[in-house]
Amino acid sequence: MLTVALGTLRVRWVSFLGTVVALVLAVAQLTALGVVLTAVAAPPERPPHRFARAPSVVLPVDPRWDSAQHDLGVRSLPEARGLSRRLLREVSATGTTVVDRAFYAQLANGPVKQVGHPWPVAEFGGYALRDGRAPRTGREIVVAADRARTGETVTVLTAAGPGRYTVVGTVAPASWEDAVFFTADEAERLSPRIDALVALGPAERVRAVVEAGDGDGAGAGAEVLTGAARHRADADAGTDREALDNTLTLLPVMAAVAGTTAVFVVASTFAFAVVQRRREIALLRTVGATGRQVRRMVRAEALLVGCLASALGGALGLLGTRPLTGLLVAMDIAPPWFAVELSARRHVLAPLGAAFLTGVLVAYCGAVAAARRASRVRPVEALREGTVDDTAVTPGRAALGIAGLAGGAGVACWIGLVAPRTVLSPTAYVVSLLVPVVAAAVLAPLTVGPVVRVLTWPLRRLPGPAALLVRQSALTSRRRTAATAAPVLLTVGLALSLLTATDSLGTARDHGFRAGIGAPYAVVPDGTPGFSPSVAARVARVDGVRLAAPVLTTVYLPDGDGRLEENDGLAVHPAALRRTTRLKVVHGSLDDLDEHSMAVADRWHMKVGDRVRVLLADGGEVTLRVAATYAALPGEDVAYLPRRLAGTGLFARDGLVRRASLSLAPGTDRAAALAGVRAVLEGSGARLTTRRGLVAAGAAQARRLTETRQRSTAAIVVLFCFVAILNTLLMAASDRRRDLAVLGMTGATPRQVLHFFVAEALLVTAVGVTLALLAGGINLLGLAAALHQLFGTAPIVVPWATVGAVTAVSGFLAVLGTVLPVATALRRRTRALRQVRHDA
Repeated sequence: MLTVALGTLRVRWVSFLGTVVALVLAVAQLTALGVVLTAVAAPPERPPHRFARAPSVVLPVDPRWDSAQHDLGVRSLPEARGLSRRLLREVSATGTTVVDRAFYAQLANGPVKQVGHPWPVAEFGGYALRDGRAPRTGREIVVAADRARTGETVTVLTAAGPGRYTVVGTVAPASWEDAVFFTADEAERLSPRIDALVALGPAERVRAVVEAGDGDGAGAGAEVLTGAARHRADADAGTDREALDNTLTLLPVMAAVAGTTAVFVVASTFAFAVVQRRREIALLRTVGATGRQVRRMVRAEALLVGCLASALGGALGLLGTRPLTGLLVAMDIAPPWFAVELSARRHVLAPLGAAFLTGVLVAYCGAVAAARRASRVRPVEALREGTVDDTAVTPGRAALGIAGLAGGAGVACWIGLVAPRTVLSPTAYVVSLLVPVVAAAVLAPLTVGPVVRVLTWPLRRLPGPAALLVRQSALTSRRRTAATAAPVLLTVGLALSLLTATDSLGTARDHGFRAGIGAPYAVVPDGTPGFSPSVAARVARVDGVRLAAPVLTTVYLPDGDGRLEENDGLAVHPAALRRTTRLKVVHGSLDDLDEHSMAVADRWHMKVGDRVRVLLADGGEVTLRVAATYAALPGEDVAYLPRRLAGTGLFARDGLVRRASLSLAPGTDRAAALAGVRAVLEGSGARLTTRRGLVAAGAAQARRLTETRQRSTAAIVVLFCFVAILNTLLMAASDRRRDLAVLGMTGATPRQVLHFFVAEALLVTAVGVTLALLAGGINLLGLAAALHQLFGTAPIVVPWATVGAVTAVSGFLAVLGTVLPVATALRRRTRALRQVRHDA
């Protein structure tokens, strides 16, 4: 049967063209995502920058700390404490040792990621003076030549407050860091913690000193880095890790959703191609071909088409890896330096092979599932099977669709009633949205009839036979109608579910954030990561101003298994917290907060009255009583700590205030007080905003990554489905010669024929959109229940403009895919008739 299969492909290549196109796109998509994902999982080692010229570096580390599982800026306890002065003395005994400190230091109007260092470590990063000299006093600095000129007096923002410094020298800009260099004494004043040591003595002796200190505490939590390992001390190591983590989170979601969509569309397309050839299969059965031979022929066709299309798709996917990588970098998901080396076999062979096998398997399974039913036709029924469009659905497909629909409804109910926090995890939630939509596509042949009758019911009384013809054409060819409506269903259903979930979750977060703000004004960073507590103190001294300025830190709490778990903490006055923040208290009361207690999130599983030993980042320890627990979402849970701890040097971050809530005392002149606040904030790296402005800024920052993930996934799926719509309809229209002939014999003009096919395409689109709305409704019901549990009153926000645009494009493609082949056939028939008349 292989010879027959080859002959069929050679003669009926047009019937298989749509299958090949869909399969090529599917394999290309899976190949590109797989290659990029493999490269992200095993990125190339980057050379060290900050300590490239240092023989060895002593860095505080925790060997049990997996930085990939923590947010950027969170440090392990040893990193937060820094290296001990005792270890500094012992390492210094081995040879010359230079202390490095890394801290927040940003020139006014400079980039957010600027960092301060002591000048003595500059040479180990390859810095050299371009002009001027090294700093000698506490008010002198050296900066990159593109930031300021030698001799200028500039404002530098630090955790200690804004300060005026004179630029006494400049260095060449570095691509991996934007540094501001101070004298060693000024750096120590601004940041007492020792972040690293550059040891110029013999590396073996340095390592021996550090390892010998592990037992008595001098070198505990420290490690000696040499060679390529020194990159771990670079300023961009953390941001690179976060970017790669975001990429690793996004790509599997995109691959899972897009892959599932591709698999279904390709399988449906190939099955439809086989259904179009029922007459050929029927004739083979009539001349004596057995069912086994028919199945073997179709399997051979599937393997040939699958191998050809998968090979082309793999090559196209390899070419698409660079544009995909560029897109990830442009969206600020992957780090700027990230690139895929196609010459690296470990990055290419495995995903390319997996995508190729997936393509062949999809083609094979899609063809076999359709051929099995045709091969079971008895020879005496073969001709009838070849001329009648059987609308029955196999029991297996019906069972699969019903199970998928029930499973989708069950998952939606489970998320809405039992596990509402699932909607906050794009990785898990996006995949769950697929189930009802794909299940509805599987059941399309069963549901097409009722949907067509409902949609055409209002058109029964229209004059003329057009509406009746369109209705009956769709009803008598339900398999074709279902196959052409399925891509529209997938496109609109997934766009509706994904985009509505994204916008609704963002709006719900906004409502929750707004409900938690009790002050009409706020002081927020202005082009900076935060502002100094000293600035907040000056604002609080303005007449009539009441300010709550919590300082972000990290505290380390026991997790019950003998280990420490890091958590965000906000050091704030209890009275200010009660006045400006509206927490959903679950147990206890904020009125019980004092200088010896704290409020924690209820998901931390602590009870009111518990006395908890809290480790501070400076190595100190304090025992605090749990005064209240409050409801908080993942990523928004913090411990509210006594303000007195803000002066103990506990900061594991940078000691900056991220946001301060501001209100006015009764009887205060509002205009005068706000003018005084703005005057204080001038040049401080902070600005005054209203509650509405605060909500808008917080919402944009909180939802950026989630929206990027879900919208990127939706874009890939929708684009693939657009191609599938056009592809499937072109295949269907190419099989409509009989309908064209019948309409011509009944006297229909070419214009009327075109109108008929356009109306039928619009009806197919309407069927797909209707089923998409029904399937998407299941997802939206679960989403609404989950958001209600998480945020209380939370509206479902449907982006009607975007969904409407997707629907309009789907309809346009459906009409285009129908009109093009029909118009071509009509032109050929017209030319043939003219030729006959001319010959006569």
